[in-house]
Amino acid sequence: MEKLFASPAKYVQGRGVASQLGDHASSLGESALLLGDETVLGLVEDSVTASLESAGFETRAVTFDGEASQTEIERIVDVAEAEGSDVVVGAGGGKGIDTAKAVADATGAATVSMPTVASTDAPTSSLSVIYSDHGEFEAYRFYDRHPDLVLVDTELIAAAPTRFFVSGIGDALATWYEADAARRDTDGENFFGGRPTRAGTALAELCYETLQDHAASAVEAVERDAVTESVEAVTEANTLLSGLGFENGGIAAAHSIHNGLTQLESTHDASHGEKVNVGTISQLVLEGKPDGQVAETIRFTSELGLPVTLAEIGVDDVEAADLDAVAEAACADDETIHNEPFAVEPAAVRDAILTADALGHKHGAN
Repeated sequence: MEKLFASPAKYVQGRGVASQLGDHASSLGESALLLGDETVLGLVEDSVTASLESAGFETRAVTFDGEASQTEIERIVDVAEAEGSDVVVGAGGGKGIDTAKAVADATGAATVSMPTVASTDAPTSSLSVIYSDHGEFEAYRFYDRHPDLVLVDTELIAAAPTRFFVSGIGDALATWYEADAARRDTDGENFFGGRPTRAGTALAELCYETLQDHAASAVEAVERDAVTESVEAVTEANTLLSGLGFENGGIAAAHSIHNGLTQLESTHDASHGEKVNVGTISQLVLEGKPDGQVAETIRFTSELGLPVTLAEIGVDDVEAADLDAVAEAACADDETIHNEPFAVEPAAVRDAILTADALGHKHGAN
C-alpha cells in the first residue's frame, strides 16, 4: 500500500488576521458566501464583509442553524447557487466549517475556513462529519480537495469561551494516540486510503508535545482573553498540527468511541472534544497502556477542565444496554477503531469504557 500525504493550500494564523481575509482570498473568486451562526456573524460579519469587498468580492452572509446535517447543507447550497457564489467562507466552529466545505463541494466553489474557536481540527481537513438533524453521527464525507485557505485570527480565538479552546485540546490530544495506533497496525490507513507517512506521524507527535508544553499556560491566558505565545502554540496544535496529523496519520479508537457516544441523547450537550477525551482514555485502557500513563492522561486533561468520566458528558446513570449500543456503533465495519493493531470486538470496547470511567473517578481532579 502506498503512503499518502495531503494538506490545505495555505494556512494563515495571527492576531488580527481576519481583517486580511480579502487579500489572502483575492485569487480564489469574485463572489463570496459567508456562513456562520448568529453569534459568529455578530462577531465577524462587518469586518469580513469589508475585507472581502475591498478585495473586489460581492458578499452575501447566510446564518447557519447549528447542525452539519444534509438538510442544512441542501438549504445553503440553494442560497449559494442563487447568489452565484464561487467562494464559500465557513466561519465559527467545526460544524459550521464542515457545512461550508460540503456546500463548496456541491457547488464547485473554493473553500475558506475561518475558525473563530480553536475547538476542532475541522478547518484544515478535506472531509466533513455529517450528523442527523438531531445530532447523531451519521458519516464522514470525503472531498477531492482541501480548503483553499485556512485563516485563524488568534484574537478571536482568545476572546471565545474557554470551554471551546479546552475542547480543542481534547480533540487534538487524541491525534498522537490514534496516529500511533494506525502506525503500529500493519493494515492501518490514513484518511486518504494509504499508509501514514513519517511526516504525518511526526506532526501528530509534535501536536502532543506542544500540548504537553503549552496547554496549561494557554488556558490561563484564554481565560483572560489574552494572546500569548502559548496561545499561538496551542491554537496551531488544535488546528493545523491536529488537522494534518489526524488525516495523514490516521485515527483509531478514540474517535470511534466518540461516534458511538453520540448515539446517547444525553451526550449531545457535550462538545466533540469533550466526548473525544473520554474516548481517548477508553482507547488507552483498550490498548492495555501502563497504569501510570492512563492516570497521568486523566490528571492532565482533568486539570485543564476536560471531562474524564461518563457523568461529565451527561451519562449519569450508566445502563448496560446503552453502553452495548455505544460499543456496537463504535465497532461498525467502516469505523476507524479497526486501525487498532489488534482485532476489536464490542464487548472489549464496552469494558474499556466502563473501566476508563472508573479510573476517571479515581484520578480526575474535577
